[in-house]
Amino acid sequence: MLLWIVFALMTAVAVLAVLWPLGRARAAAAAATETSGSDLAVYRDQLAEIDRDLAAGRIAEREAEAARVEVSRRLLAAADAAAAADSAAVAAGTAQPAGMPAAAVAWRRRATAAAALTVLPLGAVAFYLMLGSPGLPGEPLSARLQAPTEQRSLATLIGQVETHLARNPEDGRGWEVLAPVYMRLGRFDEAVTARRNALRLLGTSPAREADVGEALTAQANGIVTAEAKAAFERALVLDHDNVRARFFVGLAAEQDGRRSDAAGIWRDIIAKAPPGAPWIEFVQRSLARLEDAPSASTDKSGASAAPGPTEQDMAAAAELTPEQRQSFVLGMVQRLADRLKRDGSDVDGWLRLVRAYTVLGDRDKARAAASDARRALAPEPDKVRRLDDLVKGLGLEG
Repeated sequence: MLLWIVFALMTAVAVLAVLWPLGRARAAAAAATETSGSDLAVYRDQLAEIDRDLAAGRIAEREAEAARVEVSRRLLAAADAAAAADSAAVAAGTAQPAGMPAAAVAWRRRATAAAALTVLPLGAVAFYLMLGSPGLPGEPLSARLQAPTEQRSLATLIGQVETHLARNPEDGRGWEVLAPVYMRLGRFDEAVTARRNALRLLGTSPAREADVGEALTAQANGIVTAEAKAAFERALVLDHDNVRARFFVGLAAEQDGRRSDAAGIWRDIIAKAPPGAPWIEFVQRSLARLEDAPSASTDKSGASAAPGPTEQDMAAAAELTPEQRQSFVLGMVQRLADRLKRDGSDVDGWLRLVRAYTVLGDRDKARAAASDARRALAPEPDKVRRLDDLVKGLGLEG
């Protein structure tokens, strides 16, 4: 309501600014016209009086002639002034057109003023209704940030929390609230930082350890890295039945080629699941995919040496669309290869890389990765033996 009052006052000022100069110009022109007309009448009377005085013999001819010259000079000056006043009256709209009644002229002037008083406000209102948002309440930014959560955009909420954490970096609860949002948005590097901060500030717990491991796995494009696996194992030490930690430990076993271990973990999770558990269907799909995958040769420890996670598994785990799956897997493999160039001592990483190249159908790269792994792991015969068993099981010899 206050906004409309302000608009009405502004419109009134604008109309007054237009009409006030016009009114002053009309008044001045009318006054000038009236003054000029009275002067002309006076000078004409003076000429007539000179003629009467001459006829009556009250003045001589010479004096009469001199008086006529002076009055005529003033009469001409008054006539020029009257012409200028008429021009001003026409410009100001006060002159009456030839043949038009005075009443008609007055009506036209009133109509012009009414149009100025009506069209200008209505035009301004129509323009605002077309381009503005009169239904929105007038609130400052601070009031909008304090609005109910459902009325604020996700970007606004994130920005508000980030601003708060920039000023209060030791607010563990804030980091814990922000971390899952980063996960849903795919901002995995920031999610890892947020979850580590929450763990450091709020203390260890099975859920927070599993959160860190999950973020690290997402950051590594779906690969359960050694650091992520250690976080899941810490969660299981605190709670042996933590479902998320057990699922990802099973995924790590599958990625290491130990399919039977992964299947055993997932079957146990399904067997112990409470009725209506929201995650049970996902675990069942993962187990079905594992059991439906082609069998591979068995290594010396009795574990199946199978290719690591398929594209479908990665898409299910990261909730990707089909169009994103290929780029997802390629990014996963490249990230792993780059890491192994920096640190070649991770035998589990080498095993996953060899399997990944095999899944992608690039057996030459799989053999090259196996050769690089043998050189990097040469001082540790047990790790080389695990690699050789996987290569044999995948049929990459020679």
